[in-house]
Amino acid sequence: MKRTLSLLVNNQLGVLNRLTNLFLRKGLNIESLAVAPVNESSISLMTIVVNVVEEQEVEKIKLQLDKQIDVIQITDISEQIALTN
Repeated sequence: MKRTLSLLVNNQLGVLNRLTNLFLRKGLNIESLAVAPVNESSISLMTIVVNVVEEQEVEKIKLQLDKQIDVIQITDISEQIALTN
């Protein structure tokens, strides 16, 4: 099943690399990735679509992402997207 995660992160060198490496280490394939600065240039919005087999995989990666110092907020927007489609 596809899950969409929205992250607010510090807009700094190496953040994208560190976060995508977490998915690599968990064996999760990123199907789509978009990153853009928000109004404040020191913060970026990162939207990641990942294909998972079990719901537990999403919860585990969210816990790992939350431990990262550059991650400000994580939101699973999969259900919001499903409702708008």
